[in-house]
Amino acid sequence: MSLSTVLDQLRMDQRFTAQVTAWERLPARPARYAEFPAALDGRLVEMVRRLGLSPLYTHQAQAIEAALAGQNVAIVTGTASGKSLAYHLPALQFRLQDPAASVLYLFPTRALAQDQAAALARLVDALEPEQAIPFHIYDGDTPTSRRTRIRREGGLILSNPDMLHVGILPYHSRWAGFFQNLRLVVLDELHTYRGVFGSHMANVIRRLKRVCRFYGSAPRFICTSATIANPAEHAERLLEAPVVLVDEDGAPRGEKHLILYNPPLVDEKLGIRRSYALAASDIATRLLEAGVQTIVFARSRLMTEVLLGYLRDEVKPAGLGPESVRGYRGGYLPLERRDIERGLREGTVQGVVATNALELGVDIGALGAAVLAGYPGTIASTWQQFGRAGRRAEVSLGVLVASGAPLDQYIITHPHYVFERPPEHALINPDNLVILADHLRCAVYELPFEPEEPFGMFEDVGAVLALLAETGDLHRSNGTYHWVSSAYPAAEVNLRTGSQDTVIVQDVSGDGPEVIGEVDRPSAPLIVYEGAVYLHEGQSYLIEELDWERGIAQARPASVDYYTSASSSVSVQIEEEYETAQAGDCFKAHGWVLVTHQATGYRLIRRYTHETLGYGEITLPPQQFETTAYWITLTDDLSGKLVAADVLLRPNDYGPNWREQRNRARARDGYRCTRCGAPEPPDRQHDVHHLRPFREFGYVPGQNEAYLEANALENLITLCRRCHRAVEAAQGTRSALSGLSNVLHNLATLFLMCSPNDIGVVAEQRSSYTGLPTVMIYDHAPGGLGFSARLYDLHGELLRGAFDLVRGCGCAEGCPACVGPVGEIGAETKPLTLTLLRAMLGLWEEDGDGVQTSQTGL
Repeated sequence: MSLSTVLDQLRMDQRFTAQVTAWERLPARPARYAEFPAALDGRLVEMVRRLGLSPLYTHQAQAIEAALAGQNVAIVTGTASGKSLAYHLPALQFRLQDPAASVLYLFPTRALAQDQAAALARLVDALEPEQAIPFHIYDGDTPTSRRTRIRREGGLILSNPDMLHVGILPYHSRWAGFFQNLRLVVLDELHTYRGVFGSHMANVIRRLKRVCRFYGSAPRFICTSATIANPAEHAERLLEAPVVLVDEDGAPRGEKHLILYNPPLVDEKLGIRRSYALAASDIATRLLEAGVQTIVFARSRLMTEVLLGYLRDEVKPAGLGPESVRGYRGGYLPLERRDIERGLREGTVQGVVATNALELGVDIGALGAAVLAGYPGTIASTWQQFGRAGRRAEVSLGVLVASGAPLDQYIITHPHYVFERPPEHALINPDNLVILADHLRCAVYELPFEPEEPFGMFEDVGAVLALLAETGDLHRSNGTYHWVSSAYPAAEVNLRTGSQDTVIVQDVSGDGPEVIGEVDRPSAPLIVYEGAVYLHEGQSYLIEELDWERGIAQARPASVDYYTSASSSVSVQIEEEYETAQAGDCFKAHGWVLVTHQATGYRLIRRYTHETLGYGEITLPPQQFETTAYWITLTDDLSGKLVAADVLLRPNDYGPNWREQRNRARARDGYRCTRCGAPEPPDRQHDVHHLRPFREFGYVPGQNEAYLEANALENLITLCRRCHRAVEAAQGTRSALSGLSNVLHNLATLFLMCSPNDIGVVAEQRSSYTGLPTVMIYDHAPGGLGFSARLYDLHGELLRGAFDLVRGCGCAEGCPACVGPVGEIGAETKPLTLTLLRAMLGLWEEDGDGVQTSQTGL
C-alpha cells in the first residue's frame, strides 16, 4: 500500500482526525540550479558531471565559490540538500592544486564519519587523479597499527571533536606535516554544537587554531547546519571569525504532510490523556503494516526500548519479526548501530525506534514516515526529525504525538509554534570558567603559554593561568606557563557529558561476562542501579549489581512484564547573588548556587497499563555541582496577603515539641521512607508527615496545647520528599508554588529556546536563603551557560506567558497541560496558581475581558 493511500485512509478515519490539531501539507518544491564557479578545477567539474550530480544547486555553487575565495562559510539548508558536495569539492581542489595540502573533517558522531568516508571514496574513484588522494577515518575505532601510517600520509582526515580533543591536539608533534599544510576544516552539523557540547567545542577550536599558528597555517572553515535561528551568529561565536552565510536552499523537496496529534482524553476532569507511547505505537503500526518504512523518535533511552517492545508486539501478526523492527540509541555497540543503518538503507529493516542519535544526517535510506513520540524539546529538532522522512523527494509523512507534559500540550494546542515560529537560537558560552579552565590546562600541555598570548576572545587569560598554576600542574618561568604535571589533562575532560567515565553493562548469564552496552557515569544512578530493568534491543535484563568504583553493572536476561523508572531529589543552596531587583510585589535575582542530586528510589511500572506495581530504593552517593540560577521571591507583604487568603500555606509552627517528636519518628522508622524504603540521603533528612493533618487539631500558639495530640508518634510517619509530595497530593494539599514551578519550567524552555533537560526547577515555601516563598530555575550544566542571566532579563515576559497559559487551559483544577496533573499537585492548584500569578503581575483589579478579580479578595 502506498503512503498516499494511507494518508487517504487517515483522512477518512474520524477517530483519528478528531485528535488532529493541525494537518499541514508542504507542496513539492522544484530545484534551482547554478553554473559551476569559475574557480572550480575543470577535473572536478567533469567528475561531477560523470556522477550525474550536475548541475549544482544554487546553494552549492554559492558555498563553493566563497570557500575557494578563502572565506569561512556556513551552509544552512534542508536535510538531503547536497551540503556534503559543497565541502567535498573545495577539499579535493585544495589537494589537487597542492599535493601536500591537508583537510580536517569533523563530524559529531562516528557514524557520520563512516557515511561521508563512503561518499568521499565515490568521488575520489570517479576523479581518477594522477596522484592518489589519501583519505582516512581517524577515531577511537581506528586500529593502533594503522595510526602511524595515517599520520604520515595526512591528506583528508575524517574525525570527530572528541578525537581531535583527546587524540590529535595533545600529540600535535606527530601531526606536524598535517598541521603545517592544513588548508580547510569542515565542521558538519553545526547546530549540534550548542549548550555544554558547543561551549567545549569552541574551546577545542581555540586550541586547534593555536596549534595551527604554531606550525604556520591558518585554515578556513566550512560549517553545515540544519535550520537554526542564528546560524551566522552561532558560527562566528564558535569560530571567533567572520563567516559568509549560505541559506537559500536550491534543492528540490517532495510533498510532505505534517500532522500534530493529541491522544484522546480518558479523564476530562483531570486532564489525563491516553498514553502517547501507545498512540505513537498505533500510528507506526498502521504505517508498517502498509509497507511504509518508518522511524519512531523517542525522547529517552528507556522510552526507546519500551516503544520498541510495544511495536514488535503490534506488528508480529503482520509477519514482521524482531529483525524487521529495530532499536537505535546511545549505549548500543558500534557494530550493532552499523548493522541497523545498513538494514535501513537496504530495506531489510522496515521500522526503527530511535533516540535523537538518528536525528543527524546518517544515510538511512528513503524512509516514508517519521513518528515523533513526544515533542523533542526544540523546534529545530522537530524539523530535523520530520526531515528524516522523504529524503528522496517522494511524498512523506511526519506525525508529532503529544505527551501529557505541559510543554507538549502547549505546542500541540498552539500549532503556530511549530509551523510559524522561527527555530531556536543555538546558545553557547565558551567563556564559562569551568570549561575554559579545563581547556587552558589542555592548551598549556600542548604548547607553553607565552606572555600576553590570546586564547580566542577571552580577555583575562593571565588571571586564569595564575590560578591554575596554584594547583601545581603549571609552572611560570619568565612569564611563560609550562605544563609540569605527569597528568594528561585532555583525558579528564569529556566534551559532551562533563564526565569521561562510563559504566559498562555486562550480561553475566553465560560462561563469561559479555558487554551488551554502556552508560555515561552521571546517568548510571538513574539507569543501571541494582534492581533496575535494563532494556536493550527489546530484551529485558535485571541489574543484579552495580560496582560504582569499577564502573561495571552486572545484568541477567529476565522475562518481566514491567519496566523501572528512577526518581531523584534535588536541593539547591545559594552561594552568591550576582544581581537582584524588585519587580512589582516580588524580587528577581540570579547568582551562583550549589546543586545536589540524589537518586532516591524507583518504581516498577507494568507495560501497557503503566500502573505502579511497587517501589525500590537506590543507595548511591549524591552528585554535586556548582552552576548559575535565576530565582523569584515574593515580598514579605505579598506573602502575608497570600497566606491570609489561603493561597499559600502558612509557615509551619508545629509546637515546641516538634523537633523532638520528628527525630523520634525518624529513629523509629530506621531513617527510611515508610512508603518506598529509601534511606535518608547524606545531605537531607527525610520529611515527617502528619497522618491526620496538623491544622485539624486547632493548635494556636500560646493559647492551647493541641500540638501534643497532633505530634503524637502514632500520627507521624517518615517519608522521602518524592513520597511526601505524592501523599500530600492524595490528601488534597494544595500548592500554588508547585503549580507555578511546573509551568515556569516548561515555558522557560520556549523563552530560552533550549532543551527541557538544560534546566531544572525547585520551589520552596520558605527558602533557607531568602526566608520567603521562592521558585528557582537553575542551569543543569556545571558553571552555567548563561540561561539564568537571560531569564533574569525575561522575567516579566516569562510571568505573563505563564499566566496566559494557565488562564487559557480548559481544565478545572490542573492538568498536565498547565500546572501539572491533580494527582501529583493536589486539588485546586490551578485556581490558586492563577491567583498567585495575578498577584505577582499586579493584575488583581482587572475585570471584564481582562483578568477577573480573584475570588480570594486579592
